[in-house]
Amino acid sequence: MTRLQSTVLHYPRLDTVLMVENFVKEHSGEFKKRSLWETLPRKTMYQTFCVIFDYLVESGKVGVDRQGKIAWIWNPAMVEKYLSRTDLSWRK
Repeated sequence: MTRLQSTVLHYPRLDTVLMVENFVKEHSGEFKKRSLWETLPRKTMYQTFCVIFDYLVESGKVGVDRQGKIAWIWNPAMVEKYLSRTDLSWRK
């Protein structure tokens, strides 16, 4: 059981997750976690925001730098490019 599964009392709705994702994409590298939450276009509970943030970090969609600023790092086109390269494949 992960940390998310053991402590979450209320899971966020899909529209809330998408709102946070889009906001991070548009403002990549500008905000730290708390200031990002305070600047969202629609207010959410901090616990709900933390669940969304943990999901984005664990799924590899966002990264946090040394200063604590959040950046969007997910790039599906780049993933496809590297997955198609035979010299980077797993050996069996």
